[in-house]
Formats: sequence, C-alpha cells, structure tokens
Amino acid sequence: MKYLHWAGLMVCAVLLVPATCPRAHADQWNQLTYFTFSAPVEIPGFHGPMVIPAGTYTFKLLDSLSDRDIVQIFNKDQTHLYATVIAIPDYRMKPTGKTVLTFEERVTGSPEAIRAWFYPGNNFGDQFVYPKTRAVELAKANNEPVLSMPDDMASNITKPIKTSKESAATALEKALIKAERANGQEVAASQVVTPKSEQGGH
Repeated sequence: MKYLHWAGLMVCAVLLVPATCPRAHADQWNQLTYFTFSAPVEIPGFHGPMVIPAGTYTFKLLDSLSDRDIVQIFNKDQTHLYATVIAIPDYRMKPTGKTVLTFEERVTGSPEAIRAWFYPGNNFGDQFVYPKTRAVELAKANNEPVLSMPDDMASNITKPIKTSKESAATALEKALIKAERANGQEVAASQVVTPKSEQGGH
C-alpha cells in the first residue's frame, strides 16, 4: 500500500510540473540541475513554509564527506541562494533516465512541497528534511511521514553557505534527523527511508 502511494506521488510530480523533467540540465559531479516550475513550490525554510514562485532554479549538491547530502537551491544564474537543505538518501526501485522531483500531495490552496529529488540513472535520490513544526503539518496534511530536524536548526537553511566546512553546513550535517508520522508519532528516520547499505548503493 505504501509503495502504491509513493508511485502516486511520482506520477503527481510529472503531471503537476510538466516543465520540470524535459527542461532539466544536469552535471554528474555535483548533480547541478536546472528546474523550471510552472507554479509556486515549497522548499524547507526558516520561520514557516518557504515558497518560491514559478520560474527556473538551480539545484546542486554541496561538496561534503557526510553520509547526508546537502542540496542548495539557487536562482537560475546562481546569484541568489534560497536554501541549503539537508537530505537523506532515498531509495527507488527503478531508476529512470530523467531527473525526477516528487512532491507531498497538495493541501487545498497551497503549493506542493518538494519531497525528494532523483538524479538520472541513480537508485538513490535525496529526500528533503523539513524543520519539525512544518514536517508535522505536512505529515498530517498528507497522511505520510515527513523527515524532520529540530526547529532550532532551521536558521542554517537560509545562511549564505559556500563550503561544507562552514559552521552552518556542519550544523546541518550533524542535526538529529527524525520522521514525523501523520498520527503525531515521531520515529527514527530509518523507519521511513532505506539506508544505502541495505541496497548496495547507487
């Protein structure tokens, strides 16, 4: 049942943001990818939901030795950093040749919140971690678990991080990651995502 719901989220991503995958341009080293959204979308933020308007954005990985990925979201020409997001490797059964974003189901009247980003050809993508307060809200609204970190870590998301050695990046790498369930229960993140060690990596 859970797999079927996840498949539904994948389809939702393709249908609701039709311009995203066809216009994605990618770079293997840092997985730099350009996404064009035809509607506003939500990304992890500070002081509540962060919604970016329709337009073209750059997603790329910050160089890091951590077992977590750090995803940075810029405007198209990378002159403005919107967010530095901590992400946990997220397994999918069948990789595709296209870049895929998946979304939490829409809350009536609200933009979709990005759930995970999958780079072309990879079994593992990046499931975004939201500040706890927002993760609880999304979990209840979508009846699906959402990865969370302590709210007091959220201020690091909007800091102008340039390297993984900066204190804000280190704080994100070391943040305690949990998963919020729709019933209000907080559980270990490992109950929601499948570690690479159990699937053999990319």
